[in-house]
Amino acid sequence: MNNKIKRLKYACYSANVTMSVVGNLSPVLFLTFRSLYGISYSLLGLLVLINFVTQLIVDLIFSFFSHKFNISKTVKSIPLISVCGFLIYALWPYFLPDLVYTGLVIGTIVFSSASGLCEVLISPVIAAIPSDDPDREMSKLHSVYAWGVVFVIVVSTVFLLLAGNENWQWLALGFMLIPLISAFLFAKSEIPHMETPTQTAGAWKLLCNKGVWLCVFAIFLGGAAECTMAQWSSGYLEQALGIPKLWGDLFGVAVFSVMLGLGRSLYAKIGKNIGKVLTLGAVGATLCYFTASVSSISWIGLIACAFTGFCVSMLWPGNLVVASDRFPKGGVFIYAMMAAGGDLGASVAPQLVGMITDAVIANPDAIDLATKLALTPEQLGMKMGMLCGMVFPLIGIFIYLFIWKNKRKTSES
Repeated sequence: MNNKIKRLKYACYSANVTMSVVGNLSPVLFLTFRSLYGISYSLLGLLVLINFVTQLIVDLIFSFFSHKFNISKTVKSIPLISVCGFLIYALWPYFLPDLVYTGLVIGTIVFSSASGLCEVLISPVIAAIPSDDPDREMSKLHSVYAWGVVFVIVVSTVFLLLAGNENWQWLALGFMLIPLISAFLFAKSEIPHMETPTQTAGAWKLLCNKGVWLCVFAIFLGGAAECTMAQWSSGYLEQALGIPKLWGDLFGVAVFSVMLGLGRSLYAKIGKNIGKVLTLGAVGATLCYFTASVSSISWIGLIACAFTGFCVSMLWPGNLVVASDRFPKGGVFIYAMMAAGGDLGASVAPQLVGMITDAVIANPDAIDLATKLALTPEQLGMKMGMLCGMVFPLIGIFIYLFIWKNKRKTSES
């Protein structure tokens, strides 16, 4: 492998680590913002929603208008946009202390825009690099994201413990070094050519293909299965299983991400037959969700939450592989549509689990049932919410099985 390709790959990897920071920085700082600025939980949760909605909007724009963009310049601008977002996010509260939340929202929108572009463009960049096994290269790229989450959680926890919550801005500015490194690497890299529909009509033609929508639905389920557990595991372990918050954070987020990275790294090393991997992953995730939701033994629930990360590890990158194989001329458009589907699942499913949990807590009959089961209403509500989260990988079993069997028939014909 020559140095130019190595540099481009490292640039893509560092861009994905930046995505890890964007997706996890605000949740890590929720309690810090609550204690320092008195920001309500609703407004703090809104930052996560703003993140996903911004990425979804970027995904949709690229789905239809990718031919209007200079792809090479856009890719190289991603880390610079991220840097601007981190600067606003970190420095706005210092210069405008009366408008702290406004700065957090603006900073979130800016670096989430970069994250949306990264999601749409970095995967096709990796796919466009000549490789003996492109499936494994895609898995390696997405494993970097998972290991990046572990890095963000561990560094943030240690920093806030040693430096104190009042110095959180230095944490955000420190993470800004990652996109700066990415910008330097991209500046000296040549971005390979990537196919895009020559006009908007080309995108509409692909939209009329039922196979495209099957792939989008498949990654919707994968994103839902992954992000529901990723976002709820910490709170679930603490509230429903009685595990202390510190250990809930570490095991709920960090260990889940370790398992996520392990699954993707293993596929990058020895993986094959992505259809079979998707199907077995959905089966495993369904069993893990069920075990976590019904178990009253804390360590069994903890293991189930953590092992879910391994089971869902390939449900996002694996579906990208399937889509790119089925529509090799779809180029950036296909990746944009898949990113939109994944982001939609990642935002809708966790929100649905939260709504179901709140509905159970407010239901008098459910309160009576919780008493009979020796549970608090919050514990029963979270268990029911987690049980509903099982629906996404459960449906995925049948979708991925269809993809696997259909691909086998195609290869045999």
